[in-house]
Parts: sequence; C-alpha cells; structure tokens
Amino acid sequence: MEMASEIVNRVDSVDDIEFMEDEEEGRVEPKPNAKENRSDNDEKESKKVKVCTFIAWKYFTKIGVVDGKEKAECNACGQQYVIGGSKVGTSHLLRHVKLLCKKKAKFHDVGGMIIDHAGKLRSREVDQKRVLELLTMCIVRRGLPFNFVKYKWVRELLSYINFDVKHVSMNTLVSSLLKVHGEMKEKLKYAIHKCHNRICLTSNCWTACTQEGYICLTTHFVDNNWKLNSKILVFCKLEPPHTGEDLTNKVFEVLTEWEIDRKIFSITLDNASANDRMQELLGEQLRLQNSLLCDGEFLHVGCCAHVLNLIVQDGLNVTEVALQKIRDNIKYVRASE
Repeated sequence: MEMASEIVNRVDSVDDIEFMEDEEEGRVEPKPNAKENRSDNDEKESKKVKVCTFIAWKYFTKIGVVDGKEKAECNACGQQYVIGGSKVGTSHLLRHVKLLCKKKAKFHDVGGMIIDHAGKLRSREVDQKRVLELLTMCIVRRGLPFNFVKYKWVRELLSYINFDVKHVSMNTLVSSLLKVHGEMKEKLKYAIHKCHNRICLTSNCWTACTQEGYICLTTHFVDNNWKLNSKILVFCKLEPPHTGEDLTNKVFEVLTEWEIDRKIFSITLDNASANDRMQELLGEQLRLQNSLLCDGEFLHVGCCAHVLNLIVQDGLNVTEVALQKIRDNIKYVRASE
C-alpha cells in the first residue's frame, strides 16, 4: 500500500502514468504466499482509483448506465455513445469530434488555445472563409499570380501557423476574386449614382510586348463630401483593328454598362488620330440623348502630358547630333585612361 501511494503521488501527467506502468512491469518482487496475495489484491481493488487518460475524455463526459449500457455524452452537442467493455474503445468518440460533431468542442487545456490580437484567449479554430478572403486580398493588393497558393513554403507557413487550415486551390481563389470584383463594382456603382455631379473620363490605349492591344477607361468625380475620386471602370484587351469606330463602340458599351452615359462632362485623350475620330463619334451618340452640356463643346480635352512629351521629343531631335558628339568624346576620354 505504501508503494502504491508513492506511485500515485509521483504521477503528474499521462506520460508519467505510462512511464510508471513500464517501470512497475520491469520490477521483480518476491512472491508472497497465496493468502497474503489474495488479501492484498482485494484491498487494492477496493481502493484503486481509475484514471481516465485518453484524449477523448477532454470532449466527452461519462453519464453512467443508460438503457442497460454505460454511455458518455459529447460536451459540445450532447450526442451519446456506448463506452466500456473490452470490445468498445474510444476511436468512435474521436471520430465524432473530428468529423460528426455539429458544434466545435471547447478545449479544456491551454495548449489547444491561442491568444488573439486583442490579447484574449480563444479556441484554436480556423475560419476558412477568412483565410480565403485574406489570400484574395494578397492578389488584389500586390498583383500576385494565382498559383502562389501552390508554393511549397506558402503552404508550409499556413500549416505551421495552424495545422487545421485547409489549403486553397487556384480555382477557388479565382472564384473568390471574381466575387470580390462583383461586390466592389456594385459599391462603386452605388457611389457614382449617389453623386449628383458630372463625371469626367480619361482613356488610353497601348500595345503590349506580345502585340496585344489594351484599353483603360478611368472615371473622375467629386462625391457629396467634396472628395475627388479616380476609379478604373474597365481595363481589358482590345481586339484589332484599333479604329475610331471600334474605340467608340467599346467606350459607349462601358458607359451604358455602368449607367453613366447621361452624366458625362468630358473625356481626356491623347493626340492619336483614332482618338480624334472616336471623340467625334462618341459626341454624336451622346448628343442624341441630349445629355451633354453646351452641346458637347467641352467634351474633348487634350492630354497636356502627351502634348508636353511631344514638345520635349521635338526639342531633343534638334540637339540629337550635338548630344551624340558629346557622348562620343566622353567615350574616347574614358578609353584613353
């Protein structure tokens, strides 16, 4: 009895219990006679306290015998399961916690909890929707490729932070991005329609290194709080040919989609010939709706930056010969050193 009490006092954790069991198995004691052995066993069985060390009992509580069978109840959802006996283990209890429990079981140990940004102790539970939103905003804010979620070390980082996180696929990320785009588009539509002022536009076209043409249409307006807003309405690929008629159809399509074709004040374009033709055709279509101020007299505004760039380029062409001679002289001096 003294030895049993000593062992119980030395037990501090589950690992200690397993260690003590192994230690007791390896100890060799002298065999007492049958009567002493029987009396000691009866006394130990009467005073033996069974310690539940399985992890399942962090989530279940024994409720006793129900309908002739010993059962345990889930601490979260109240589901009851049969326990006890040599043929009934605890794997079905753990399976319920991981897969079947409709409510998240509360952790009873600090190791299963984390401290949030507010300094409060909460359950280590991962909100998969929030993870998807944050990954989507990484793409929106930094222009990352969609396959960055497949990078090995990105997944290693997420798993290290919380092993319960579910990794996101590229298709899921694309769907989330399109959803965010639709939500932001509706918010911008509401803000534009709520504004009672006229809207100014800027448009630009260019050709990428892959010889594909793109168009960008930006709106500028002052909201009801007297704050200047500049928002991109469309940034998309423009199929050739890039004629004035094609540009007009594309711009007018965007204006009708955003329902702002009757609120246009001006559009700023560079001095390309296709843009000159486009502003003429666009002005004619808007005049049919009788939605332009002063019959469209202030519709077309030239791009000052483009005009200044042309002036600088012409000036550099005049001094090109002199600049080339200066560069050659500098090369000769450096080479002679």
